[in-house]
This record gives sequence, C-alpha cells and structure tokens, in this order.
Amino acid sequence: MDRAGYSRLAGVPAFTKLKYGGCVQIVAVQAEVKKNPSLEVTSWWGRLLVGRRPRRTLARAVALMGVSFILFKFVFIAIRVQGNSMSPTYRNGRIDLVNRLAYRRHGPKRGDVVAVRQKGHLLVMMKRIVGLPGERITVRHGQVLVNGQPLNEPYAKGSDVPPMRDEILLEENEYFVIGDNRDVSVYFQVRLNEILGKVVF
Repeated sequence: MDRAGYSRLAGVPAFTKLKYGGCVQIVAVQAEVKKNPSLEVTSWWGRLLVGRRPRRTLARAVALMGVSFILFKFVFIAIRVQGNSMSPTYRNGRIDLVNRLAYRRHGPKRGDVVAVRQKGHLLVMMKRIVGLPGERITVRHGQVLVNGQPLNEPYAKGSDVPPMRDEILLEENEYFVIGDNRDVSVYFQVRLNEILGKVVF
C-alpha cells in the first residue's frame, strides 16, 4: 500500500488498512492473454503462390472446389464441338457449357441453341431450335418455313440442305432443330426429354 492508503493491484501482494486497525492482505493476479500471431507470408514469391495468408487461401480453394463440383455435377455439362454444322456461330473444337436447369421453369424458345441426345443414341448434338409445339414446319433451299412463312434467320449460312418432302406438324412437347450451317447440317424433330439443356457459353 502506498502512502495515500491505496493498494496497488499489479499481481503482487497488497495491503489495505481497516477502519479499526489491522491489515488485510489482497492478492491480485494480472491475467495475460497471449495471442498467437496469424501465419503470414512475407516473401514475394510466397505471396504469389499462396497469398499473404495461407489459411485464407486454403479455405477459399476448398470452397471453390466444392462449388465447382456442385456446378459441374448437377448444373453444367461441358461439351466439345465436333464438325461444322453450327459454323460460324460455334466452330469446330470449341468447348461450351450446357445449362441442364435452363428449362425447369419454362420450355425452350425459338432461337435457343441446345444440346440434344436422341433416344437410342449416345452422340450429343448441338442444334438450334426453329420450330415450337403446334407449328407447321418445312425446309426449302436451306430456308425454314413456319406455318408457311419464312423464318428470319440471321445466323444461318448456306442453302444446300436437302428440302423436306412434306410439311410436318409438331406435336405437344416436340421441337424442330437444325444447324446454322445449312450446307452440312441435318434437321429433325426432338422431344423435350431429349433436350439436355441450353448452351450458355
């Protein structure tokens, strides 16, 4: 206790004077909290590889891998274009992503580029939807006619595709697809369950 009669609580014994004499010993313990400094990379090459804080970098990498796994397992399909049936829009060798959930809330629209796998076939084809359910479709000189009217197709190229003999009427949940390069492309009807999804990239 100092001369002013106050005790100093600094981790050492202190004394205080009672009103009627005598002293009481008071022990005060000073708690010290030691904080471990977070691991931090200081070298420039280390920061280039793992960032300034490796733990954060690792956590982000794990989160990114988890998100990527979910996206490519349940949402996207990666496909590689083989051939020139969709040229010049999609060129040979290009890799694109197909959104498998694109048509969960609504059906395909005219002009959508989709991945198609017909029943009984393993080959996945990329085609453009030009005919919708309930429409009358025919092809002449590379030109698609919908209900007897030419369809405006700024993406189409060429005109050597074989013409259709007869006009067809698309049924419910049935679509008509064709490639953009009419010189080498084929056309056919597909059911909704044969459309894997919409090409988004």
